[in-house]
Amino acid sequence: MVVRLFTDGGARGNPGPAAYAYVLEREDGEVLASEGRAIGVATNNVAEYSGLVEGLRKAIELGLTHVELVSDSELMVKQMRGEYRVKNEGLKELFLEASRLARTVGTVEYRHVRREQNKLADQLVNDALDAAE
Repeated sequence: MVVRLFTDGGARGNPGPAAYAYVLEREDGEVLASEGRAIGVATNNVAEYSGLVEGLRKAIELGLTHVELVSDSELMVKQMRGEYRVKNEGLKELFLEASRLARTVGTVEYRHVRREQNKLADQLVNDALDAAE
């Protein structure tokens, strides 16, 4: 069974107050798990990677072995696919942790989508940011 992992992250100010979110969803649309959490002051990219890391941790906890990551962060998707190098020092540790977690899951495919196709994760990010204000 392939489970979709929708992730998102955002910062108001970049850097600024930041939050991440993830949604694990079965192919039939059933949500297995979701979370949105404020993480203090960070950049958009740190927030994006934080959502990926936490979503992969939850996938492992649930025993999932095949995940399709869906994100509107083109940079993160291309870095995780190996198409772009991770040059930013602040992202390297998160990239390495995400890579390690992805290997633990087993099979992870990465797909970039437009923001409109990532509505639930985007809403969870905004809800977490609003609640932290």
